[in-house]
Amino acid sequence: MYSRNYPSRLLQDAVDELSSLPGVGRKSALRFALHLLKQPVDNVERFGQSIIRLSKETKFCKNCSMISDNDICDICRDAKRDTTIICVVENVRDVISIENTMQYNGLYHVLGGIISPMDGVGPTDLTIDQLLKRAENEEIKEVLIVLSTTMEGETTSFYLYKLLSKFNIKISTIARGIGFGDELEYTDEITLGRSIQNRQPFVPIK
Repeated sequence: MYSRNYPSRLLQDAVDELSSLPGVGRKSALRFALHLLKQPVDNVERFGQSIIRLSKETKFCKNCSMISDNDICDICRDAKRDTTIICVVENVRDVISIENTMQYNGLYHVLGGIISPMDGVGPTDLTIDQLLKRAENEEIKEVLIVLSTTMEGETTSFYLYKLLSKFNIKISTIARGIGFGDELEYTDEITLGRSIQNRQPFVPIK
C-alpha cells in the first residue's frame, strides 16, 4: 500500500529509487520524478535505456581499470600519450578531473578506492597487484601518485611507495597546492593542474 504522503504507489517507487542516489534527498527525488512525468514517453524511455546500458554494457579497461566502451580504453589506446608515466588515482572521477586540467598527457591506473580499514577496504580489494605488474612489465619511468590528501589517501600513497620502491622508477606526487584533507574531485582545475605540473618526488611521512 502506498504512503499517504504520495498520491500514487508508482510515484512513491520512483522517489524511493531516485533518493537512493548519492546526494539526492527525497524532496529532490520527488522533483526529478515529477519532471520525468511531464516528459514525452520517448524521452523517458531513452533516459531509462541509457541507465540500463550503462549498467549492462560498461567495461573496465584491462590495462588501467578506467571505465570504457571497449576492452582497452581510449586513453590507453591513444598513441599520442606518454606511455612512460602512470598516474595512480582512486577512481574514475579523479581521471576526469585531471583530464579537464589539460596538464597531463601520460597514462592512468585506477585503484578503485583507497585503503580504509574502518570501511573494510584492504589492499587486496584494490587493483594494486595489476599496478605492480605494469611497473614490472611495461617501460615505466615515473609513477605519479595522485590520491586525496586524507588520512586514508596518505596511508595508501605510503603503501604504494613501499611496494614501488623496489623498481627502478621515479615515484612522485602532486605539489601541495591541495590542502590536507581535500578530495581531488572538489579541487578547482587550475590548482590541480598546477599541482601536477609542479609535481615533486614522493617523500614518505615519518
